[in-house]
Amino acid sequence: MSRKYLSINNDDESLQDKVHQKLKFRTGKFVWRVKFNTPLDPRTINNNNLYVMTTKKLLLPTKISYNSSTNEIEIEPTGAYSREDEYILHVSTRVRSAGGQYLKEPVQVRFKID
Repeated sequence: MSRKYLSINNDDESLQDKVHQKLKFRTGKFVWRVKFNTPLDPRTINNNNLYVMTTKKLLLPTKISYNSSTNEIEIEPTGAYSREDEYILHVSTRVRSAGGQYLKEPVQVRFKID
């Protein structure tokens, strides 16, 4: 039976174990790296399908890149994160594998910079 959906790579760890919700504020900028278990369709790697918003629904401008040799997407803000805001990283179900499989469920990771 073939898999209908794409999944984010998890090495038997929960999302909570993989993501540290409290991040130390150094420069105010850092890169999110999201690793997938299969090659992706690069046409689906864009700011419509992967984005960062504040909890007040303000979109944070980001630069998105895809490394096809590691199946990793990098999401980097074009400006610094603010200590006053909370953010949500969104990965939508419109992200698709090279074979046409979609992400089964959207991923949302809430974070704050300390």
